[in-house]
Amino acid sequence: MGHAHSGKTTFIAALLHAAKMTPTQGRVSDGTAVTAYDEEEIARGATMQNAVAFAEWQGVKINLVDTPGFHMFSHEARAALLPVESAVVLVNAQNGVEAVTERVWKYAEEANIPRIVVVNQMDHPKAGGGGGLSALIDDLVDRWGRNCVPVQLPISDSQGFHGVVDLVTMEAYDYTPGGDGRGRMTKEIPANLAAEAKARHEALVELVAEGKDELMEEFFEKGTIPEDHLIAALHEAIREDRIFPVLFSSGLANIALDHLLDFIKVYAPAPIERVPFTVRAPAAVAANAGSDAESTGDAALSLRKVADSEPAALVVFKTMTDPFSGRITFFKVVSGVIKTDATVENYTRRGQERLSHLSIMQGRKAVEVQELHAGDLGAVAKLRETLTGDTLGAKGAEIQVDLFPLPEPAMTYAIEPKSRADEDKLAPAIHKLMEEDLLIKFFRDPMTNEFLIAGAGQPHIEAIVSRLKKRYHAEVTLKAPKVPYRETIRSKAEAQGRHKKQTGGHGQFGDCKIRMEPLPRGGGFEFGNEVFGGAVPRNFIPAIEKGIVESAARGYLAGFPVVDFKAVVYDGSYHDVDSNEMSFKMAGRLAFRKAMESAKPCLLEPVMKVEIEAPDEFAGALMGDLNGRRGRVAGMESKGRTTVINAQVPMAEMLTYGSILTSMTQGKGSYRMEMDHYDIVPQLVAEKILANAKRPVEEEEE
Repeated sequence: MGHAHSGKTTFIAALLHAAKMTPTQGRVSDGTAVTAYDEEEIARGATMQNAVAFAEWQGVKINLVDTPGFHMFSHEARAALLPVESAVVLVNAQNGVEAVTERVWKYAEEANIPRIVVVNQMDHPKAGGGGGLSALIDDLVDRWGRNCVPVQLPISDSQGFHGVVDLVTMEAYDYTPGGDGRGRMTKEIPANLAAEAKARHEALVELVAEGKDELMEEFFEKGTIPEDHLIAALHEAIREDRIFPVLFSSGLANIALDHLLDFIKVYAPAPIERVPFTVRAPAAVAANAGSDAESTGDAALSLRKVADSEPAALVVFKTMTDPFSGRITFFKVVSGVIKTDATVENYTRRGQERLSHLSIMQGRKAVEVQELHAGDLGAVAKLRETLTGDTLGAKGAEIQVDLFPLPEPAMTYAIEPKSRADEDKLAPAIHKLMEEDLLIKFFRDPMTNEFLIAGAGQPHIEAIVSRLKKRYHAEVTLKAPKVPYRETIRSKAEAQGRHKKQTGGHGQFGDCKIRMEPLPRGGGFEFGNEVFGGAVPRNFIPAIEKGIVESAARGYLAGFPVVDFKAVVYDGSYHDVDSNEMSFKMAGRLAFRKAMESAKPCLLEPVMKVEIEAPDEFAGALMGDLNGRRGRVAGMESKGRTTVINAQVPMAEMLTYGSILTSMTQGKGSYRMEMDHYDIVPQLVAEKILANAKRPVEEEEE
């Protein structure tokens, strides 16, 4: 995990090559990196979805998940924390901790996932960001606490970065830049690093000992801790989140990769050491659990240990559509042993699935296996109805593992098929993409009748459109969505609606008097009847209401629905023969339009509740920009080096905000927004809207 361009995809390609899993080292630049196989990712040179790979290292299988580093795809990074036991947080040696690095750290903290910090790209001439190594380590400690402690020191000199000192074993390792990533323990610690290595070794030993009384006693007695005790205690401290080790490496130059694989093997928690999964009974099981389960609320919650001895269960954390294999389902084996060709029950959808051709994924390539054990990651193709978030397993041992909640989509576009043929392909194609990416939302706006597609931001939605064209040959045009304005009234008004028509035979006659008054924002529509003495028969009152409702839906000023008003019919007259429901409906319409003339009609606009998160240095510029967008800042909050701004901004001013925020904050800012309330549009703005809108024409006849 880490910020964009910290080198995650290259790093995984380098680890796989160092472990001899690939004959050559894949590169992002030429599209050969193992975990960058999506056509959009290769075209954009950026990871947009999680990808899975594995390395076999000295008898241990290490599963690797590559996550996106752009803020608008950070929901993918969060989703990747469910199937893993630890997070390797990559920090760019040149830029230090960046916005998304902070965010993924927070995600891992919330998920109680141990973190290993790797300062990558140490071969860069500007590694250390100008302040040197000490400044970089101080920055990590400043942000994430003194538990962030180096377990290595980089060896850099006139030849550049070419090795590391292991602060646990106090040995030095030397590498050939551009080699195979495997070093050799050649010599003693370089003289210029000896004093610092000794001091940092002691600091590490002291920090490890802090958590355990017996280690503290040993430390005070001997002044150190024996290596075997230190290794076991450090493993435990990392597993319990008491220590966040800091290592140094270079994926591109292949330096210290074998040392990282060794470190993961020895110190990172194994799946069986994981805190048990919190599971709940699916709805159908909970309902049958009897009154006790319902009365306590939490009675359906339980723990499932990651162990082969438990009943077989797996949770689906990702779905991918492959042009050749169809739908590929990625899963975490929560417990038990899953065998190929086994039939399992989908606890979520109450159906059965056969796991034919059980596989482990090396990027896009599936490697078939006969069985998978508790804690492992696997994949299977062509399941009938299983989707991301489903839990499957042995019959009679039903559980449900919940995924992390997704954020709300930040940006919405109107989508329009280019032709009739595109329109036919659109819905099935988008639904396939929605199976892959749960953040995508596709719906029709009942207010504007447009098809809308919502996603994390402009690049996200553009990538969806590109996939629609390349994969499913459905071409669409993107447009900013229409703003769902409303109309309302600001004063009371009375009016009479009289509909009279004589065409020979039975005529039409309806006459009503109504009073209209404004309601508070969000009041909707209310209707009242105050007719006395049978001036209008009771059976015609609903027709008057229907006429008012229909006319309000058509709008008065600019064709937007009229809301937040009350209409009361208080008088009228009728004709024994010519009056009917249609006549009174027309009378209601006429009365409404006449009342609107004197009720001071005005436009309402949706106002969004916006939360913007960006580094402190951009706060002033963002505040100024929000003021220019008619925004009202509700408050500011400081979180470390990040400022969170809460504001209320009209929706019309936020339609293209994503791309503007990206350029204003150099890609380090992010925002979330949701509908908050409607408010009156200022006069000058309203005049421009009305000038571009068509005034509705009321049909006088049906």
